[in-house]
Amino acid sequence: MGMSRILIKRMRRWSALFLVLMIVAAFLAACGGGTANPPVSNVPTAAIVATPDTSTPPTPVPTMAPTQPTVAPVEPTATPVAPTPVPINPDYLEFGVVGHLYYTDRDRVLQLTKNAGFDWFRQQVVWMDIEDPVKGIYGWDELDRIVEAVNRFGIKLLVNVVRSPTAYNATNGLPDDPETLANFLEQMVRRYGNKIHAYEIWNEPNLAVENGGEIVPEDVGHYVEILKAAYTRIKSLNPDALVLAAASSSSGVTNPSIALSDQEFYRLMYTYNNGEARNYFDIQAVHPGGAANPPDTLWPDNPSYIPGCKPAPDRCWNDHETHYFRHVENVRKWMEQYGMGDKEIWITEYGWATPNNTPGYEFGNYVTPEQQAEYIRSAMLRVYDNYPFVGNMFLWNINFAVLWGEQGNPNHEQASFAILNPDWSPRLSYLRAQDTIAQIKMWQGRFVAP
Repeated sequence: MGMSRILIKRMRRWSALFLVLMIVAAFLAACGGGTANPPVSNVPTAAIVATPDTSTPPTPVPTMAPTQPTVAPVEPTATPVAPTPVPINPDYLEFGVVGHLYYTDRDRVLQLTKNAGFDWFRQQVVWMDIEDPVKGIYGWDELDRIVEAVNRFGIKLLVNVVRSPTAYNATNGLPDDPETLANFLEQMVRRYGNKIHAYEIWNEPNLAVENGGEIVPEDVGHYVEILKAAYTRIKSLNPDALVLAAASSSSGVTNPSIALSDQEFYRLMYTYNNGEARNYFDIQAVHPGGAANPPDTLWPDNPSYIPGCKPAPDRCWNDHETHYFRHVENVRKWMEQYGMGDKEIWITEYGWATPNNTPGYEFGNYVTPEQQAEYIRSAMLRVYDNYPFVGNMFLWNINFAVLWGEQGNPNHEQASFAILNPDWSPRLSYLRAQDTIAQIKMWQGRFVAP
């Protein structure tokens, strides 16, 4: 941990607690006006795991035909020598948010992102929607607009690339040939350069649904080969870009049709081929679950009690460490155990659902909007105070309630995690996150009013 972060926290103890006034006028300006979003289709199915996954956004449908996709053949490149990964150096904690900028009023989303004080935006990029490998055609148009808009607002962009085209994997899971993903990433780096600041290579690959419908231990080594090819190609073109190893879903389940436990996934990833993965990522992404548990609790030493929940097998979501935000501590322990302790962690998804209508996410029914807001604040403060190995944390999510509201299902679980209401107004969780980020940035001496 950088010395500046230690001194800042000590100074905090000596000074009175400051609360920063919210930028009300800027927020109201962002909340008003703007065009309505087109409808969202293809309702996703939640993964049936110990802590269900919430990372796949609804698939947008454009209201007009996109412009002709560009044809951009991959230029052959020599196989470069992998550079030294970026060292851990989190002098201060940064804050990001997960959102969806495809076919929506992205300027409005980004203004609200900036008003809240978030430094980063995480956007999932569906590979199969961009590349037609049979015709060698790439449809970049909407992603072009997203990348331009994020940079125009002075926000840093983390892209999370998922879902292979069918030609590269019959079930749209991880590509059969690692070089096919490396080729696609090369196209992205050449096109966007420093406008994309970080790449997260896949999403929760320990889930069967993210791996073509089945996950077995041998798939972990295949993921390392994909990470290796992706990292090497990205760094050969833009050494400053950060490359994140994908976060495992926080799951204690091991069943080929459902998941591989995250503990087993990390163990196999870190030990594959004598631990060579250490040379092919800068940062480890982590997705700690929260369920209905406060962020300071952890099973079994300090378990959470959920009022009104009647215990049954996996019904109160408090009887396993993977249901808790503090599970990030276990991931850190495994990293150190397998020689990855010099790597920084970014929490690229965390959050708490509120009441919703999606099977598998009933834990949200035990979290009030007030509790959601307090848990988010407590999680931010806990990371700042106790986790010097974490350099960034991305709140899940900002605008999915708007998207699902337009789809006619404002009570979908993804909407319940959101910090905006379906009408774009702030939930209490937005306001609490805004206050907490400003407070921490003031302690760090880096708060700048918009």
